[in-house]
Amino acid sequence: MTKNILLCGVGGQGVLLAAKLMAFAAFHAGFRVFTNEIHGMAQRGGSVTASVRFGDGEVLAPLFAAGEADLLFAVEHAEALRNARSLKPGGAAVIARQSVIPTTVTTGAAVYPADMEDRIRRVFTRVVYAPCGEEAARLGNPKLANTILLGAAAAFLPEIPRAAWDRAMEALIRPDLIDLNRNAFEKGLAL
Repeated sequence: MTKNILLCGVGGQGVLLAAKLMAFAAFHAGFRVFTNEIHGMAQRGGSVTASVRFGDGEVLAPLFAAGEADLLFAVEHAEALRNARSLKPGGAAVIARQSVIPTTVTTGAAVYPADMEDRIRRVFTRVVYAPCGEEAARLGNPKLANTILLGAAAAFLPEIPRAAWDRAMEALIRPDLIDLNRNAFEKGLAL
């Protein structure tokens, strides 16, 4: 068994932290894990992607080909569309209903699609499309959107038990923020 997950978003949305949490959780569940990240212009609001592969002994590298992702995790919906080709037929997507307007749009060189939800629904057949930013604001911290989405992703990764996710949070999140992140994760699981 091998699971391939592609995580994507925009710099500052916590894609890399989500990838680390997922990788740590898979490791604590007893799987062999590899990760990779690409964050070129992330500091300027550019695209960020990361991959997590886990499974039994046959997992030998962090990368996989387009069309092989079992799960697409996107903290920004335009990035979900940009990376849709990574998902394999029948794969699932967890996508935050969140827009980060790129510089090309603010300068008038491009237009951000107004029909994003329609596009998402046409491209992805198995999808959780959730207002993670709004939910994070309700919890008191907009930075929790990635953790809410991680909870939604966990529902598609039953191989990783809840205790492994908790251990990952304890290892990677500041102690004073663990309970808040656990609440956000639970909110995502409920989606």
